[in-house]
Amino acid sequence: MTAAENVCYTLINVPMDSEPPSEISLKNDLEKGDVKSKTEALKKVIIMILNGEKLPGLLMTIIRFVLPLQDHTIKKLLLVFWEIVPKTTPDGRLLHEMILVCDAYRKDLQHPNEFIRGSTLRFLCKLKEAELLEPLMPAIRACLEHRHSYVRRNAVLAIYTIYRNFEHLIPDAPELIHDFLVNEKDASCKRNAFMMLIHADQDRALDYLSTCIDQVQTFGDILQLVIVELIYKVCHANPSERARFIRCIYNLLQSSSPAVKYEAAGTLVTLSSAPTAIKDLVMDILRVLSTPDLEVRKKTLQLALDLVSSRNVEELVIVLKKEVIKTNNVSEHEDTDKYRQLLVRTLHSCSVRFPDMAANVIPVLMEFLSDNNEAAAADVLEFVREAIQRFDNLRMLIVEKMLEVFHAIKSVKIYRGALWILGEYCSTKEDIQSVMTEVRRSLGEIPIVESEIKKEAGELKPEEEMTVGPVQKLVTEMGTYATQSALSSSRPTKKEDERPPLRGFLLDGDFFVAASLATTLTKIALRYVALVQEKKKQNSFVAEAMLLMATILHLGKSSLPKKPITDDDVDRISLCLKVLSECSPLMNDIFNKECRQSLSHMLSAKLEEEKLSQKKESEKRNVTVQPDDPISFMQLTAKNEMNCKEDQFQLSLLAAMGNTQRKEAADPLASKLNKVTQLTGFSDPVYAEAYVHVNQYDIVLDVLVVNQTSDTLQNCTLELATLGDLKLVEKPSPLTLAPHDFANIKANVKVASTENGIIFGNIVYDVSGAASDRNCVVLSDIHIDIMDYIQPATCTDAEFRQMWAEFEWENKVTVNTNIVDLNDYLQHILKSTNMKCLTPEKALSGYCGFMAANLYARSIFGEDALANVSIEKPIQQGPEAPVTGHIRIRAKSQGMALSLGDKINLSQKKTSV
Repeated sequence: MTAAENVCYTLINVPMDSEPPSEISLKNDLEKGDVKSKTEALKKVIIMILNGEKLPGLLMTIIRFVLPLQDHTIKKLLLVFWEIVPKTTPDGRLLHEMILVCDAYRKDLQHPNEFIRGSTLRFLCKLKEAELLEPLMPAIRACLEHRHSYVRRNAVLAIYTIYRNFEHLIPDAPELIHDFLVNEKDASCKRNAFMMLIHADQDRALDYLSTCIDQVQTFGDILQLVIVELIYKVCHANPSERARFIRCIYNLLQSSSPAVKYEAAGTLVTLSSAPTAIKDLVMDILRVLSTPDLEVRKKTLQLALDLVSSRNVEELVIVLKKEVIKTNNVSEHEDTDKYRQLLVRTLHSCSVRFPDMAANVIPVLMEFLSDNNEAAAADVLEFVREAIQRFDNLRMLIVEKMLEVFHAIKSVKIYRGALWILGEYCSTKEDIQSVMTEVRRSLGEIPIVESEIKKEAGELKPEEEMTVGPVQKLVTEMGTYATQSALSSSRPTKKEDERPPLRGFLLDGDFFVAASLATTLTKIALRYVALVQEKKKQNSFVAEAMLLMATILHLGKSSLPKKPITDDDVDRISLCLKVLSECSPLMNDIFNKECRQSLSHMLSAKLEEEKLSQKKESEKRNVTVQPDDPISFMQLTAKNEMNCKEDQFQLSLLAAMGNTQRKEAADPLASKLNKVTQLTGFSDPVYAEAYVHVNQYDIVLDVLVVNQTSDTLQNCTLELATLGDLKLVEKPSPLTLAPHDFANIKANVKVASTENGIIFGNIVYDVSGAASDRNCVVLSDIHIDIMDYIQPATCTDAEFRQMWAEFEWENKVTVNTNIVDLNDYLQHILKSTNMKCLTPEKALSGYCGFMAANLYARSIFGEDALANVSIEKPIQQGPEAPVTGHIRIRAKSQGMALSLGDKINLSQKKTSV
């Protein structure tokens, strides 16, 4: 279609493998061919008209030889033909031939077949010529009384369209449709009629609704949806009407249709600030958690957290607790563990915001400390640590529950954290004794070395085979590598699964937990000495703690563990032994006061960082208001000024399209002009430029093609090809361009992954009347930028390290820049790559000559991108020396890692303004 043609509402799939036929052959087929030949000829005529051909000589032929046919396929094609064919002369007068067409459609509106009547009525909705519609009005009115609902509902639509465009043709349409609505029984017909009244005569629509407001629940869902729309518009324009319709909206919340419930809930929240409305909305949103898709569940939980308040947090917590229990020991879906983590974090956030809920949440979550999924257990442990520090009244409950599940903990990392919490917060004599009992139970029989040797007596080989354990490549928090190998002896083990958990950790060579245990024993021993006055009991408890540390040291120095104890762990345990042997007041303060203060400082810093992050996000979302913008007061707005208010239906549509709270620039074309790419030169016979619009999963190329010659260009075709993970959805249709004419061609390109891509191609055409071969104009390449798909995201340090270890594609980029400040270079990289810095600002503040930071982003396709920036300032080269170092990028796919590396390489140097 060229820009000069009228709007067409019908999309036609055009085959590309055939040459356009001549007008003479088409005329012959339309006059003398059978029904099948006439059908094919009519299809070709439609395609040629869509491509810009006029074909005025065929109009009378089609009226004489095709229009009288009763074949249903022919009639459907004729509807399309009359929609696109020019119906007026160049001076704007209606063609005389259209009178014959009008008479034919008057007969079709009286046809006994309901399909022909209904499809003709749908066609009339697309006509824009009042002269054609006027003779048909009696027949259209009569169709309102047809026996078949298909005809009646299309008759309503036709009347509505004609009334909207040419009100003088049917001035009594609202009254006519109101009477029709009162007597109609079919749901689809009633929906169309009611929708017309909403837009054409709202008072009549309200009159009808008031007569049947008690029966709304019995209506079909399609009618209920338009009733919700009407109630919203009325209450939005006139808030005093809310009380009249709020009960109706409450009733529609019980509808069996999810769509009706969703719209009713949204309308209720918009129109009412009552707590019940918000609660119903949150509860309805949480039903989406039944979907298996993890990303949908994540968005649902985020939305629920945004809507939760003190009035509905209790119901939210109950639902989330049920969801957590459902995930226990369920492994039918691969995302179950990640979903459990999401639930734990959501409950964590609820408990921090609403401390009264913590007491209900903690007992359920602490059951998961013994879970096989270490990540979920770690989240629970982090939550428990924060709760026990923040809420003094819950400390007894948490310690009691921790002692119950302590023996069942399977992960050494969780075990260490649990030991720390028990050692820090057990403040009564009974709790301290319980901790010691649990430690002895988890450690098994002591001394460990002697008991293990007795257990294995008679089973040891005379010569043990010494092997070097596999080299482990570990990743530190800064993103650097640490290599560790261990010398271990392999021997047959007996009933390893029956060992107590702590004993098993130690025999596996994990002595870091032993250092943590020594610290815990020291804390509770010093606290026990302060609580108990009897010297004998004091000495007995301290001696027991020292015995446990000594037997662990003995085990570490023996050959029984798979890995020997490290020097750091030996130093820590030896220090604890010395502290207990001396029991000085200074050491007591360090172990029992300073440790807790450090935790308090860390939690305060974390809370401050979260508040700062939320403040920045809210500042980004704020809409800037100009000083001269008019202020709209709802109370002072006239009822008929409804259009000047924000319509939530329109806002929700904009939000779904990703345009929420986005104001247009002063020049509405400014943003579009930045994305226009020139494809050919001004001296080429065909000039072309493309506007590249990047959507979420596809790219739309709107190509302007201008014929700069004095010849007619036939079969002008835009041929495109792609490089990278891009795919052309369909080949653009060929055009016919008149001399100095222009046209717009649209092409869709599907995007499958996040990587740079290139679109290239050419324009080929034939010159009318020339005998030469096809002409070709080569187009410039269009480069698709990866930044259109990457968005800043956040993750925990543990998740970052886990992904860093898992991702196999790495791209190392050497820093080559003219920026001389470390922080300036980091900010420049963040702006250029659209990534987010996970390293806290406090860790980056100050100046020490070097900097290390972790960056993270996520693509719209769910792909993760990690980066570690390690840079330094070579001070010896002077203050103007540029930053040096490396940036390591890791991603799951090769294209993501390479494309992000290319982007950094291209944008490293800051251009002077």
